[in-house]
Amino acid sequence: MKFFVDTAETDQIAELNELGMVDGVTTNPSLILKSGRDILEVTKEIAGMVDGPVSAEVVALKADEMIAEGRKLAQIADNIAVKVPLTWDGLKACKVLSGEGNMVNVTLCFSANQALLAAKAGATFISPFIGRLDDINLDGMDLIADIRQIYDNYGFETQILAASIRTVNHAFQSAQIGADVMTAPPAVIKAMANHILTDKGLEAFMSDWEKTGQKIL
Repeated sequence: MKFFVDTAETDQIAELNELGMVDGVTTNPSLILKSGRDILEVTKEIAGMVDGPVSAEVVALKADEMIAEGRKLAQIADNIAVKVPLTWDGLKACKVLSGEGNMVNVTLCFSANQALLAAKAGATFISPFIGRLDDINLDGMDLIADIRQIYDNYGFETQILAASIRTVNHAFQSAQIGADVMTAPPAVIKAMANHILTDKGLEAFMSDWEKTGQKIL
C-alpha cells in the first residue's frame, strides 16, 4: 500500500520521508491556507522533496478554466498530479488533462457511480472521502469496498486513494479492503506505530535492564 501524506507542511513531509513512509503527497486549498505559503512555491518545494506524485488542486469550477489551471500546475514538476473535483466539469477536465499525459487525481468522491465515471474519464487516482461519509452516519469503508469490486470487475487501472482518513482504524481497514493508496495527516501515520502493549512491554524491559547494572555503550 502506498502512503501519501496529506499536508503542505514541508517539515512534516521531510520527517516521514526520511523513514521511507512517503510515496506521495496530497494538498488542497485548505491545506495551502493552513501552510500560509504560495501554492506554486510550496508545491514546487514539495515536488522536489519526494519522488512520488504530488497532488495540486485546481480552484476553477468550469472545465476550460480547470484545464488551464491544471496545465499550469503540471508545469511545476514531472511528478505533479492535477487534482480536480468530481463534477461534470471536473470529469471533462480529467479527460483532457489525462489525455495530454498528466496524472489526474479526481477528488471529493462520495459514491461508487462517481468513481466509475472518473475511471472512464481516465483518472489516475480516485479519492473517496472516508471521514466525511462517517460524519453523516454512512460507513466510508463500504464505499472503498464497492469501488474496489467495480474496478476489479472491469480491470480499471485507476488507483483507489482512500482520503479523509482520520484514524488508525481507517488506515487499517483501507489496507484490508485493498485500497491502492491512503492519504493521511502526518499525525495519523505516526499514530499507527502506537500500541499500549508495546509501551508496557518496553517499560518492563527497561525496568529489568536497569536492575542488571549493565550498559551497552
